[in-house]
Amino acid sequence: MAGILLAAGQGSRLGRPKALVEIGGESLSRRGVALLRDGGAGPIVVVTGAVAVDLPGVIAVHNPDWRTGMGSSLAAGLATVPDSCSAAVIALVDQPLIGPDAVRRLIAAYAAGASVAVAAYQGAPRNPVLLARQHWAAVVALAVGDAGAREFLRANPELVTLVECGDTGRPDDLDTRSDLDRLAGLVSPRDAAANQD
Repeated sequence: MAGILLAAGQGSRLGRPKALVEIGGESLSRRGVALLRDGGAGPIVVVTGAVAVDLPGVIAVHNPDWRTGMGSSLAAGLATVPDSCSAAVIALVDQPLIGPDAVRRLIAAYAAGASVAVAAYQGAPRNPVLLARQHWAAVVALAVGDAGAREFLRANPELVTLVECGDTGRPDDLDTRSDLDRLAGLVSPRDAAANQD
C-alpha cells in the first residue's frame, strides 16, 4: 500500500512553500511522511515542485508542471508508485492535524473490499483518500488544475466508501500565516516532544 504526499505548491497565500514550513518543530513534509508511514503505508512517494524536499527513505518525484495545480502532482505521484502496489493513500502536505489512524482506517477499508475510501470528519469527506490502482487512469483523466481526485469522486459516488475519522485528528488546511499560528497552537506538547527525538 503506497503513500503519496502532495507537497509541490509554492504556498502563495502563506508566502513560502508549505513543504518547508515547520510546525511543532518539524517540517510539514516530514510530518506528512510520518503520517503515511505511521499509518501503515509504504513505500512513500513525495511529489515536489516549488522547492526540493530531502527526506530519507522516500521516493521523491519532481512535478515540472506543479504551477498548473494539484492535478498534475497527483498524476506524477500515481505514475511513480511501484508496480507492486495495488493502491495508494494520498495525503496533502498542508493538513498537519490529520492523524495516522485515519490512514490505518482507509487501509482497513481497502482490505475489507473498498476500492475508493475517503476520510470523513463528522460525515464530511476530506483527506486522506485511498484509491485502488484500477481507478488511477480515470482519476488522472479528471484531475485538471487544482481538482486532484475531487472530480473523480464526484463523478463516481457509488464507488466511494466514507470512513469516519473525526476522532483521529482534524482536516484543517494551513494556507495563511494566521492558519499557521492557529494550528501550531493545536499541536500537542507530546507531539512536539516526540518530534525532537
